[in-house]
Amino acid sequence: MTKLDWIVVVLYFVLTFVIAIVVTRRAGTRESAGGYFLAGRNAGWFIVGASLFASNIGAEHLVGLAGTGAASGVAVAQFEIMAGLVLLLLGWFFVPFYLRSGVFTMPEFLERRYSSGPRMYLAVVSVVSYVLTKISVTIAAGGIVFEALMGINFWTGATIVVLTTGVYTLFGGLKAVLYTDAMQMFVLLIGAIVVTILGLQAIGGWDSLVAAVGPERFDLWQPSSHPDFPWTGILFGAPILGIWYWCTDQFIVQRVLAARDQIEARRGAIFAGFVKQLPLFIFVLPGIIAYALAESGQLRLESPDQALAALTAQLLPAGLRGVVIAGLLAALMSSLSSVFNSSATLVTMDLYKRWRPAATERQLVATGQLATIVLVLLGLAWIPFMKLISDQLYTYLQSVQAYISPPIAAIFLVGILWPRANAKGAIAALAVGFVLGFGRLLLELNAPIAWGPAAAFAEVNFLHFAVLLFGISIVAMVAVSLATAPPDPSRLADLTIATLKPAPAADAERERRARRGDIALSALLLLVIAAIWTIFSH
Repeated sequence: MTKLDWIVVVLYFVLTFVIAIVVTRRAGTRESAGGYFLAGRNAGWFIVGASLFASNIGAEHLVGLAGTGAASGVAVAQFEIMAGLVLLLLGWFFVPFYLRSGVFTMPEFLERRYSSGPRMYLAVVSVVSYVLTKISVTIAAGGIVFEALMGINFWTGATIVVLTTGVYTLFGGLKAVLYTDAMQMFVLLIGAIVVTILGLQAIGGWDSLVAAVGPERFDLWQPSSHPDFPWTGILFGAPILGIWYWCTDQFIVQRVLAARDQIEARRGAIFAGFVKQLPLFIFVLPGIIAYALAESGQLRLESPDQALAALTAQLLPAGLRGVVIAGLLAALMSSLSSVFNSSATLVTMDLYKRWRPAATERQLVATGQLATIVLVLLGLAWIPFMKLISDQLYTYLQSVQAYISPPIAAIFLVGILWPRANAKGAIAALAVGFVLGFGRLLLELNAPIAWGPAAAFAEVNFLHFAVLLFGISIVAMVAVSLATAPPDPSRLADLTIATLKPAPAADAERERRARRGDIALSALLLLVIAAIWTIFSH
């Protein structure tokens, strides 16, 4: 780090705080629960889309994409590309139900559709998983960035990231998060593009890169027997995990809940779908470049996960290195601020408000702020324990999300499509899904001593397992729903396809005009995805 790099990084922090302060000073940000947790439900499509992208891309995300690119090529980018399709599903299919219902959280939507049981399950599972995975991993990644690239002690770096992000999230609520996310998206993209361009120049251009690593590393479609990214799992399993993450997880969906209306929410999702096509080129590609440079002796690369750091440290001149480090910090802080705010929303609206239903707006906001402080402290407290957990076990902790998400995706999707689905069916799907998912995790941890069918069950690719678990959850849900009493039709208004009311006349006319342009943009996104799939196919 040179003086110029430090100046760039300090300017980034200053700009983040200036934006947060300006936004926070606007009237209403902290006056009501709607203002604090959902930014007054007044966000436009660009802010919604930018926040969807920035919240999703964390520093560990960048390191992981570049590292996997260095180790095995572009196939890992399928999850990014597929996100474009799922975001279209969010914008066109899920958004009308979420916005019409007027809910603050995804668990609240489940209670409206079913009962309090599914609501409590999702709220508790979400908060616990956010603390154990998202918050602690992002904080730890911040400490690593400071230590590896800036020469600052790990704990000092982690504390700086937490306190800086916690302060503007605490005082500004979702509005501060949304607007800083929009700025951080640009910083993140600029940093990644700089690394990619300079890396390509160092290797001698695209043709030299392909010649150095071989065309097989540029194939998105791997055989069905591939251990990590089989084409069958990508085509059928990845969308299931995508529906859970992009369409039902509070961490993401809170952004569209803050939209001004259905049109702005849909356009934000479409915009995010376009931006999600970039990671292949600006996050995965640098990893492949790092591998090629290492193979030719131009770069020292001790492990694949060091790809991005090695490129940044060895290729970038002063000033630009500061831009890339600011981009890494932007990825960290946007993810961390989003998960702080989403977790605080769940704690306040799904746990505290159920305990104190008569709580005032000010009390709800104060509870959200207190929850943010507690989450910051829990995240910091959990970091030392992460070192006691082996890398292998930590990978399994992360994979838990793949094992609990199919039943959650199932009860949202079936609940909207099929009015006959009831609360007992939803609880059955969650129970069966939890038992099978947890059983799979235990078998993975004990794979060496597993035998027969148990061993085979443990060895199924996690994407194939997601398809299986999704199917079983739906069967359980349908069977139990049909065997028990149907739900009360009077409580299904605007919660299923069959009971979604037509928009008011004025809104309907605006919707008709907007729909034509949005359909054209959606078709263009589908063509872009098809083109990428075709070009990167050998």
